[in-house]
Amino acid sequence: MKTLRITLAVIFMAGITMMIAGLSGVLHPWLGWMAKLQFLPAVLALNLGVIAFLIVLTLLFGRIYCSVICPLGVLQDGISWLASLRKKRRFSWSPEKKWLRYGVWVVFVAALLAGVQVLVALIAPYSAYGRMVRSVVDPKMPVVLVAAVTFVVIFVLAWLNGRTWCNTICPVGTTLSFLSRFSLLRPVIDADKCKNCKLCEKNCKASCIDINEHKIDYSRCVDCFNCIDNCKFDALHYRFAYGKKEAARKDNADKGRRAFLATAAILAPAAALKAQTKKLDGGFAEIIDKKAPERTTPLTPFGSRSVKDFYKRCTACQLCISACPNNVLRPSMSLDRLMQPEMGYEDGYCRPECTRCSQVCPAGAILPLSPEEKTAVHIGTATVDRSLCVVEKDGVSCGNCARHCPVGAIRMVRLDPDDPDSLRIPSVDESRCIGCGACEYLCPSRPYSAIHVNGLQVHINS
Repeated sequence: MKTLRITLAVIFMAGITMMIAGLSGVLHPWLGWMAKLQFLPAVLALNLGVIAFLIVLTLLFGRIYCSVICPLGVLQDGISWLASLRKKRRFSWSPEKKWLRYGVWVVFVAALLAGVQVLVALIAPYSAYGRMVRSVVDPKMPVVLVAAVTFVVIFVLAWLNGRTWCNTICPVGTTLSFLSRFSLLRPVIDADKCKNCKLCEKNCKASCIDINEHKIDYSRCVDCFNCIDNCKFDALHYRFAYGKKEAARKDNADKGRRAFLATAAILAPAAALKAQTKKLDGGFAEIIDKKAPERTTPLTPFGSRSVKDFYKRCTACQLCISACPNNVLRPSMSLDRLMQPEMGYEDGYCRPECTRCSQVCPAGAILPLSPEEKTAVHIGTATVDRSLCVVEKDGVSCGNCARHCPVGAIRMVRLDPDDPDSLRIPSVDESRCIGCGACEYLCPSRPYSAIHVNGLQVHINS
């Protein structure tokens, strides 16, 4: 049981880590379901099928989610295991810290309902893990600082006390604890066989076994099976918890194992990895980097419906950022949406044929859409600053923005309408502009583009 649990946990953690690290374009067709199984993104996306599956999974087997599916939970297990290499486990029973556990949960739910996504993103387990991975792959302040502090806190707690984070701070763990108290299959102590050696209690990283009372706090048990693995007297079994006769208990225990194996077989992925090539642009000329303009309204991805809806649903898991092949999405530095994605066209533009972010978002902040549907969505409009345009500033012809506009929203008009030989400057047809940013990115003006895109509060479908 323990070996199977560890195997599945490693598979889940490796798959999610690789996707967040930047291999989502290669892996998502096979492993994207792992991200969609994460509890909070499923709730925000109103993915009723996944929510029902996780509820049933917990009611049947306990908090298997926390020890197999959640990457942050698996990370804590890894840290705790490293600590055990230095010395034998020294966990002991401790009562549930209800005031802290449920206090954090109430604050989290209130923040979620009020749309305070910064607080939600700070303690949501999947978001926290995503930040850690992205900070290693693509370090950007202040995400690196937040991720580093989070990692240090989790590392210290896991090193010293195993699953303290899961059972005192993590809102997903607390939510599932309401259900796991009533799980049908769970570790059960046989008081007649128990010799009170306390090996199970010393190896319980959730500190939920009180061997003196022969009780287990199932709201905190994460079904790691360490207790069963370490019991030398066959006094612990993972079995049906409500039977009365010993024969029925053993029979149900066998059924429980078979059910767990069947579920594990369904969850086990078979993924084929492909090499990912990195595209590089070369050149010998030193080019001044572009700077982000002041936008009257922030840009949010195609498929996000509106600015308000996007930032209300987004958990800052960084998966869309890692999936973006054009360097358009990056973590926000703004305090009101810290670490959540924002769009910018300094390093690339949102190509009409690319829909990767909409395919990987597990929280419903970005809805799936096809390239055809994308070209009919307006997320912003371009605005020309004639004082920065090289035509007016340097007296040279350009037209780069008009040539590269994929929807033909820009045309070049005479700077002097009465002079047929006059240089031409760009004019934007706002009814056709979709806000992709091709004009802004390809504008030769530095450090600020002479044409930039302002977002729309509510996206328009034409």
